[in-house]
Amino acid sequence: MDSVRRTYTIMRGRHIDKRVPSKDFLSALDKAETAVRLPTGTGKDNGNPSWKRSLPHVLVASLTSLLFGYHLGVVNETLESISIDLGFSGNTIAEGLVVSTCLGGAFIGSLFSGLVADGVGRRRAFQLSALPMIVGASVSASTESLEGMLLGRFLVGIGMGIGPSVTALYVTEVSPAYVRGTYGSSTQIATCIGLLGSLFAGIPAKDNLGWWRICFWISTVPAAMLAVFMELCVESPQWLFKRGRAAEAEAVFEKLLGGSYVKASMAELMKSDRGDDADSAKLSELLFGRSFRVVFIGSTLFALQQLSGINAVFYFSSTVFKKAGVPSASANICVGVCNLLGSTVAVVLMDKLGRKVLLIGSFAGMAVSLGLQAIAYTSLSSPFGTLFLSVGGMLLFVLSFATGAGPVPSLLLSEICPGRLRATALAVCLAVHWVINFFVGLLFLRMLEQLGSVLLNAIFGFFCVVAVIFVQKNVVETKGKSLQEIEISLLSSTQ
Repeated sequence: MDSVRRTYTIMRGRHIDKRVPSKDFLSALDKAETAVRLPTGTGKDNGNPSWKRSLPHVLVASLTSLLFGYHLGVVNETLESISIDLGFSGNTIAEGLVVSTCLGGAFIGSLFSGLVADGVGRRRAFQLSALPMIVGASVSASTESLEGMLLGRFLVGIGMGIGPSVTALYVTEVSPAYVRGTYGSSTQIATCIGLLGSLFAGIPAKDNLGWWRICFWISTVPAAMLAVFMELCVESPQWLFKRGRAAEAEAVFEKLLGGSYVKASMAELMKSDRGDDADSAKLSELLFGRSFRVVFIGSTLFALQQLSGINAVFYFSSTVFKKAGVPSASANICVGVCNLLGSTVAVVLMDKLGRKVLLIGSFAGMAVSLGLQAIAYTSLSSPFGTLFLSVGGMLLFVLSFATGAGPVPSLLLSEICPGRLRATALAVCLAVHWVINFFVGLLFLRMLEQLGSVLLNAIFGFFCVVAVIFVQKNVVETKGKSLQEIEISLLSSTQ
């Protein structure tokens, strides 16, 4: 361990202003690695570190995902009573704004998430994301006007925009390679639990006009827990190393992996930091440099994820079920259960089948389910068939989404981005996510009125088919590889 630290201290000064590592630098790193075989997550060489060490830190970080899911669904059952109580009932644009203003705030938050995560560290970024969610939920719960509701939703959105990218970063950077996919998928389970919790919490809103305020107050509890419990969690070793705090990074690796893995992990971390200028991550490098392809893949995946129409289901499933003559409360609970079930399948299969297989299967299943929903609203379907195909198709759609298209994009992007650019790249790609999410939330009800269910489902299905083709041609498999192995292989392939 001491030799690794000395190598880092000596070589850091040499390579900080160089793009290409010197032979002396790589030679010194190779000597540092000879003392131990690098653990790659396969379990064939040196065994795997215990997953129990990193699990508590991942669970605390997952509170952000729980809040994300809760705020996505909190207006589903309550939107009607909110509109009546605040005086904008029947105004579809105002109802859309209650949904999409949160997404607009998330776009703003995501733009700054990379700067926050790199500037103050992952732990402090979590705490900063919790603050506007607490304040915003409190404003929404106590407002007496549409303007107050929009302000509260906007503040909540800022916290939501910071949270997902920091969660993806943190979980990726503290997880052993062999369970990184499982941990990444577990954050999707937290999102599902939050969404399901919001649907359950909103059930009394149909009979109690003021119940929606309680639903917003509930969300302040996990937000406060996130801010408090993150004090007990470790900082990302990659961030510490990038800031020149190698000794602290070693101590964190010891907590997360165990003492026998520290030397190997530090040597591998040093090797991945090959001469890049660690003090700056310029946007131009993402848009025009060698990392452009990574950002292109990530942005396109997030765009296709949203253009599939998935969040329209979470925001407006009550409205859709009502049109089909199905009680919205029970139907929405089924949506939440399918989302949770699909996410559980993803946890089991992520590190077995891999990211690419799950993405292809997920988008293909979504395309099929959208086809079923389109058929449901044509003359080809009987009244019973309409009910079965519309509701069954929607549940299959959610189930398919949760197995791959939901959890994989953020995990995959956090894996394939070079460490120095990881936070900035995630911020750029998630900004694309939130822009499209905003317009889907704002325009879905109007598009449903003007285009009809058949054409709208056909459009969403088309984007799912495009996603299958895109994934097949562009996405690389990352299962079982350490972050440093992925980074080194990608860098060498672009040189």
